[in-house]
Formats: sequence, structure tokens, C-alpha cells
Amino acid sequence: MAATMNPMPGSATANRQVARFYSAVENMQHNVQQSADEAIDSSSSDYQLIAAAIAYLEANHRSQPSLEELASHVAVSPFHLQRLFKRWAGISPKRFVQFLTVEHAKQLLAESRTMLDAAYETGLSGPGRLHDLFINVEAMTPGEFKLRGQGLTIQYGFHGTPFGECLLASTERGICGLNFVGQPGREAELEALRARWPAAELVANPEATAAVVDKIFAPEHGSGDAVRLLLAGTNFQIKVWEALLRIPPGSACTYEDVAQWVGQPSAARAVGGAVGANAIAYLIPCHRVIRKSGVIRDYRWGSTRKKAILGWEASHAMQGHAT
Repeated sequence: MAATMNPMPGSATANRQVARFYSAVENMQHNVQQSADEAIDSSSSDYQLIAAAIAYLEANHRSQPSLEELASHVAVSPFHLQRLFKRWAGISPKRFVQFLTVEHAKQLLAESRTMLDAAYETGLSGPGRLHDLFINVEAMTPGEFKLRGQGLTIQYGFHGTPFGECLLASTERGICGLNFVGQPGREAELEALRARWPAAELVANPEATAAVVDKIFAPEHGSGDAVRLLLAGTNFQIKVWEALLRIPPGSACTYEDVAQWVGQPSAARAVGGAVGANAIAYLIPCHRVIRKSGVIRDYRWGSTRKKAILGWEASHAMQGHAT
């Protein structure tokens, strides 16, 4: 039996083997990244139909449309709509709609309040969490805030998410903006970013921001590092935003709850203003704050999107509890 000779280190054969090895690793990493990007793009595409379905349900909630009526409105077959919801949310349209009712919202508020009150008794220190993703926060000082981005370089890019296209903006110190692109289009969101940071240098770099979006919306493909946020606002706004980070996915609270947690129980209206001023959607979960009546409205990026995110989170929380 012939012996197998290992190539000597530094030989041409060994160098070729090393080169092939690193090439294989790079290809594997590329395939994983491509897989994550394709999954997010597919989910973003699904969202357009989901949003149309939710908007129709909002407008016709009293008549409780059937699956066939809903499918007809969004111009797909009932089978395709059923499969679409299963792929996007993991549950059927009928089950998803139950998460959007006032009755469910009131029940969610009651269930969440006990848990969240206990969490706030331990204080607001420590990082927030989004699913298995840790979030670390750095707040600009009042002096830095007044400079409106002077000396700051902001890289930005437009990307698909499970809730439609977003504009993500990031600095060396962390994410400073995550906005969903609505009806006015990309340019309107870009103008809003410029208005928020008029003295900063804005640089389009979708390759860099794509990796951040993958970490947020496809965390199973991420590095496991914490996501860093750079907050710019008044002391009160920052206090409210930090409080929102303590609300876990699948939970909800009222404006009055948040006011209580930040030590100003009579400031529910001011809390509403701070929630509305949040410029980092999803990561700072302002969508989890709803009216005490159970009505789901008041969202900078539209009530349909707010319902979609809450329903998506509720379905994933339910599936997590079932496993």
C-alpha cells in the first residue's frame, strides 16, 4: 500500500492547498451572507401583500372578511395567501388577525404589565434585548446634540426588511437612524435624515449597512456582537427611549405605563411626544406602546406597519413558547 506524502510547508503544493482552503471558506461565507440577504428580500417582498391584507382588514373589521374575500382583494388565491402568511409570520391569516383585535391588545396589556412592572423594579440598567440580540446604547451629551452632527460621518443604505424597505444610518459609535420607507419614497426619508443631522457628512455605503441590517433582521447569520445605538435627543426623550428597550418582543404597554416607569406619572402626553420622536424604528420598540383602550394607532411609519410588527412579534413569541 502506497504511503500518502504530506506536502512540505512552503512548497508550491502546500501553498495551492492553503489557497484552495481559504477560497472555500470565503465561498462558504459568501453563500451564508447571500442566503441571509435573499431571505430578508423575500420577506420584504411578502410584506407588501401582508400590508395590503392588513389595511383591508382594518377598513372592513366589522364585517370580518373571509379568507376568500381577503385573497380576492390582494389578487392571489386563498391557498397562496395562506402559504404567504405561514412563511412570513409562521401562522395562518385567521390566527394572525386575532393578534390585531382590541380584545387581544387589552389582554396583552394586562399580561405584560405585571411582568414589566417587576422588571422595572430592578431598574433600567443593563442592555436591552431584541430576540437573541443584545443592544447597547450610547447617548450624545447635550453639547454634542447641539452640534447637530458636526464632525460626524454617517453611512447609510436602503435595504429590505420583513416590514418593508428601510433606510439605515450608522456612525462609528452606532446606529443613529432606522426608518421605514413609506409612500413619499426614499428621497423623503433621506431628506429627513439630513434635517436631523444637518452638519454631518452623509455617505451612501449600502455594502457596510447591509451587514448591520442582516444582524438585526437575520440574527442567526450574525456575529453575535451587540448592536450599538447612538441616541440624540433631550434628556427626557433619551430616558423614555431607554425605557422602551426594556419591553420584550410579544409584550406591549401604554403611554401611562412608560410615564410611570420614568418617574413622571402625569407626563403621558410628553411620553407620547418622545415616542413619536424616536428615529430608530424597531430596535427602540416604540411600536410596543399602544393606547390603554387597546386601539393600535399612532405610529410614525403607519398603523398598518405597527400592526404588522406587533402581529409578527406575537406570532413568533407564541411559537417560541411552544418549543
